[in-house]
Amino acid sequence: MPNTATPPAETFVELTTTTPLLDYETPAIQSLIRDRGWRGLSQFDQIGALHDYVRNEIRFGYNLADTTKASQVLSDGYGQCNTKSVLMMALLRALGLPCKMHGFTITKSLQRGVVPELAYPITPQNIVHSWVEVWFDNRWVKLEGFILDDGVLSALQKQFPDRNSLCAFGAGTDTLQQPEVNWTGADTYIQQTGINQDFGLFDTPDQFFAKHPQELTGLRGFMFRNLLRHWMNTRVRRIRNGHSYSLPKGALGNG
Repeated sequence: MPNTATPPAETFVELTTTTPLLDYETPAIQSLIRDRGWRGLSQFDQIGALHDYVRNEIRFGYNLADTTKASQVLSDGYGQCNTKSVLMMALLRALGLPCKMHGFTITKSLQRGVVPELAYPITPQNIVHSWVEVWFDNRWVKLEGFILDDGVLSALQKQFPDRNSLCAFGAGTDTLQQPEVNWTGADTYIQQTGINQDFGLFDTPDQFFAKHPQELTGLRGFMFRNLLRHWMNTRVRRIRNGHSYSLPKGALGNG
């Protein structure tokens, strides 16, 4: 049964504050909120507007690090699960909507096809992952469906028209042709089936990433920041534009 017990008021205050990563008081974020008129919407429509914005106007791609500030993710115009979650949380909190981060790891097979095969063997087996939980309608609602933009998702649906189960190319779902990515007041998912470890809930992304940093240090970290992520972003753009990448036989399972 879902936990619908209302948290105390002081908890709500803590879950709407700024942090170094959730820097929603910066001019760019405040201007975005003002220009879009999000403050005048109902809570349901606020969450829906933010979910759609982060899903499609912040395209799927790889930033410099998971610990990229929300304002920088906005400036980059792209993000992955963790950096999009940071921006989503900052926007929610800027509108006074309490939220927190749920931390996990996902199997690296979820990124196969986005990660070039040449680099795949040296990537970490477990990749730090997160989604956002927002307090709405007296319950915590899970938001993960904003990770893949419609362009990438549509391209994958066309590439695999007879497949529902997919754990590759940035997707981890058993409902590829009709994924739960649209805000209806219920949970949204697009990478859920790739999860292999649950770290639990954190009040802020700052706390989560401090306790569970991605294992990208030394030469491997340097290569990711300066070479591999740019290569991955190029592949994502090509997928979005309709290019199909093949994987080794058996990599997709039976789906």
